[in-house]
Amino acid sequence: METYFNYFTEIEEHFQRRRGTLLLLSPLDWALMETWKDAGIPLEAVLRGIDATFEKWERRPKRFQKVNGLAYCSQAVLASVEEMKEAAVGAAPSERKNTGLDHSAVVEYLNRNSGQLDEVQLPATAQTLAQETATTLRTLAASLSQDRLLSMEDLERRLTVAEEKIFAALLAATPDDVLLAVRTEADRDLAPYRRKMSAPQIEQLHKQYVHKRVLEQYQVPRLSLFYM
Repeated sequence: METYFNYFTEIEEHFQRRRGTLLLLSPLDWALMETWKDAGIPLEAVLRGIDATFEKWERRPKRFQKVNGLAYCSQAVLASVEEMKEAAVGAAPSERKNTGLDHSAVVEYLNRNSGQLDEVQLPATAQTLAQETATTLRTLAASLSQDRLLSMEDLERRLTVAEEKIFAALLAATPDDVLLAVRTEADRDLAPYRRKMSAPQIEQLHKQYVHKRVLEQYQVPRLSLFYM
């Protein structure tokens, strides 16, 4: 997958344009975008899938049900991925696209997240990890500010690992009743789409949903560059 660090924003804005309203995306929508990102689905395939979904809806003689979430686009997105794979067979490799990231914007993002991690109040183990991560973010920001060579792909991997470690500590420390409520919420929101997705897709989406909600519960910022 080519590196798109504006992945979520592009998808959100494109979906809103096609729907014609500034409908706020749900936790399920954000979890689904994370699932697509983690699966290496190109941004172009997602945008094509959204277009195909709305074009199909617009051709309907009676439009009783609106496209109210990204989950309605999931099958079209997967179909778009297959079409792009078939089109790429035998094609000459294209040049890698530039990430389009400005170092100063990344430095600001890292420092902002480090500040938020300094302020959060977490269970003991997670608190220690958060403080260590805040220090690491400031070190990375300083390296970028001094124009030291730092691959954005490598930076993204380090940020993802750091967030996963904090999440694991929070998951272990979160009371069972709170986790049960989050999982029940995930099951309820996913219920309408279970017949439209495979079991592995549902499982991955459920994990991403819980991940997002637990971090929100403790007000821990997302660290990935995709959230800039």
